Amino acid sequence: MSIAEVSKASDLIDFLVNQGNGVKGLSQIGLKNVPEKFIQPQEERLDFTQIVSSESIPIIDLSNCDDPKVAESICDAAEKWGFFQIINHGIHVEVLENVLEAGHKFFELPVEERRKYLKENSPTHTVQLKTSFSPLAEKVLEWKDYLFHIYDSEDESSTMLWPVVSKDQVLEYMKWAKTVIVKLLEVLLKGLNVKQIDEALKSVVMGSLIVNLIHYPKCPNPELAAGAGRHADVSSITMLLQDDVGGLYVREPKGDGWIHVPPVKGALVINIGDVLQIMSNDRYKSVEHRVIVNANRNRVSVPIFVNPAPDAVFGPLPQVLENGEKPFYK
Repeated sequence: MSIAEVSKASDLIDFLVNQGNGVKGLSQIGLKNVPEKFIQPQEERLDFTQIVSSESIPIIDLSNCDDPKVAESICDAAEKWGFFQIINHGIHVEVLENVLEAGHKFFELPVEERRKYLKENSPTHTVQLKTSFSPLAEKVLEWKDYLFHIYDSEDESSTMLWPVVSKDQVLEYMKWAKTVIVKLLEVLLKGLNVKQIDEALKSVVMGSLIVNLIHYPKCPNPELAAGAGRHADVSSITMLLQDDVGGLYVREPKGDGWIHVPPVKGALVINIGDVLQIMSNDRYKSVEHRVIVNANRNRVSVPIFVNPAPDAVFGPLPQVLENGEKPFYK
């Protein structure tokens, strides 16, 4: 496809989605300017005068995670910031580096190989190649592609069909990550007076695990586009592994400013999602965040969305309301 042709919206969607080229394909054809479909309205672009450099989200050391002070730090961060980073969490740095590298390797595959994992081509519904967020419905597209996985540790027949170039690295990461996720949820729920996570509660807080390999290609006009527009997650919690490029910004606790979340080698970024905000009756905060893109480097990140089971029903926890607190949600 020529540079001129991608200016037509219909041809652009065909190139990105139907042909499976994605934003990666756009970044390879020598664009001097992003297509209009990717240009964010002025009010949705990151205003660099709103960046708050004097504040940063907490970094919590989990090396002694049974220490009550560590649990207190996690719950305090969930209440004030909705975001925090964790270090010494027990996942080896090589496991983290390998899954980031796998993200790069998948998106370095020829388009003919990547295309095999488009929704209509994929050998299993548990892995799909996607572009932007909902490209057929969005007025403005996001500058990213991602490989979406539904993770089930007991479903080997499905995971066997994941891309060879990244399958083992994703599965190894998830094996380690699940232990950290369970520990974090135990701490966060204990902070809400929940003594034990039974099977019913487990189905609500972590009934479904989604892991994405997100690729943000180099962008000719990063100030006009967005890797992810401002949003909050619908998860219970999200656990993000980011590479060293950076670009994640979170809303400051009070005010309209934005705080950069700097990459820390070996760290994982944790944020509270809408589900846990509801279950905590607004004690924990699901906070807006966004991703900017880079003119000089491709960026890869690996979020794990810890979601309810599809049939889960939830509201403020009884333990939160037992002292007569008024529920804000049904």
